Amino acid sequence: MLRHEFQPGKLIAGAVLLSAGVTYAGDATGAWHVPWFVLIPLVCGGLILAAVVAAVAYGIRRRRSRHRASSENVGAPASSSGSQAMR
Repeated sequence: MLRHEFQPGKLIAGAVLLSAGVTYAGDATGAWHVPWFVLIPLVCGGLILAAVVAAVAYGIRRRRSRHRASSENVGAPASSSGSQAMR
């Protein structure tokens, strides 16, 4: 049993922000020189990619749960049993 569902959008966003932090730290320590305008497209593009992946994963998860719910409803409806059926 899974404790929580896998969310690939958050994984991508974390990886992009981690890579931006490593790039900035490498530039700050003098390991390499990175122009200032490189990090802005890296972060913005990564967040846009993460949003697209999260939307696709949400659509897949929603479609899968809808399909699973429709296949489980094979029995009698709830209103045909119990006290409501006596009326």
